[in-house]
Amino acid sequence: MNYYERALELNEDTITNRRYFHQNAEVGLNMPKAQAYVMKKLSEYGLEPKECGHGVTATVGHGGKVILLRADMDALPMTEESGESFACPTGAAHACGHDFHAAMLLTAARMLKENEAELKGTVKFMFQPAEETFEGSKDMIKNGILENPPVDAALAYHVSPGKMPVGLYMYNSTGTMMFSVDGFKITVTGRGAHGAYPQNSIDPVNIAVHIYLALEALIAREADPSKACVMTVGKFHAGTAANIIPDSAVLEGTIRSNDKTNRELLVRRMKEVAEMTAKTYGGSVKIEMISEVPPLICDPALTEEIVGYMKELDIPGASPYPGISASASEDFATIAEKVPSTFMYLSAGYLDERGVHPAHNPKVQFNEAVCPIGASCLAHCATEWLKNNR
Repeated sequence: MNYYERALELNEDTITNRRYFHQNAEVGLNMPKAQAYVMKKLSEYGLEPKECGHGVTATVGHGGKVILLRADMDALPMTEESGESFACPTGAAHACGHDFHAAMLLTAARMLKENEAELKGTVKFMFQPAEETFEGSKDMIKNGILENPPVDAALAYHVSPGKMPVGLYMYNSTGTMMFSVDGFKITVTGRGAHGAYPQNSIDPVNIAVHIYLALEALIAREADPSKACVMTVGKFHAGTAANIIPDSAVLEGTIRSNDKTNRELLVRRMKEVAEMTAKTYGGSVKIEMISEVPPLICDPALTEEIVGYMKELDIPGASPYPGISASASEDFATIAEKVPSTFMYLSAGYLDERGVHPAHNPKVQFNEAVCPIGASCLAHCATEWLKNNR
């Protein structure tokens, strides 16, 4: 089967599916509409889907090696301002493109089922929730996505908006593609008092400010400057009134790095600094880890192999861009830590004013011309990998 030609024939259906996910955007682990829709469509295509944690899985093929194709499905908790006729009205927005991922994988599953007799192994599908909160991969791993049958390799694509031509595909076979992310919540506990009598308090705001400043110093004075690392405190909350010293204050943030040693150092020191700073001022802290995702490091040989299969499709305008690296994070890294995996970006951009806004912006727009590219690459690469890795 020529998967690109078939994907073009099915493109109207792919776009219909994409727009359904887009207009019915859901956030986090619990995605009942998306889960039901995926199961309905897979059943219509002749597969036998089943729930896997909060996601959906299915297989095609018969025995042999197993390649996993993954698509995330979740949106962001923000109001959409794209101006699209199918914009989501609920306060959730597919501003990262996961609606494309789910729609393209549905079409890939349909084509692979049509071509099942020619498969030299098994393709397993992973429709995943909660990538944005870094919970989805772990949820599905816990519920057996990498088992029964065990997975030998994994592939995922991510669409990318911006002023880029459709056909560009970006990958990294030589180093860290995306940073780790360790999300933390530091709850500082002191003793509240009237604002006129601060001597009667243990001021958690004062403690939290000193913790914040000390965390900034970790990047400046303790992290290896030859490696990349970022620490951001994006949430600082305390108090309810100007004349009341509260009992507690909360800091929430993230630590990201492309280096395992730096990551371990910064996470450890974040905890030590918070605890000792609070102790110095007479308070205490509770530290919760919200997310713990490793750096995304693609398998070099598998990545180059998949790039070779993509070139075979002869997609108009297809152009490779190797060595891409980003300080954002991706919970597919949890899969890649366990099985040989590769992850690539497919441009879904525009060269005109529609390409101005980046991902995670309420006004972002994505080019649907990427749909047959993503669907055909998923199906073709899985088929060829199974043929050549029997």
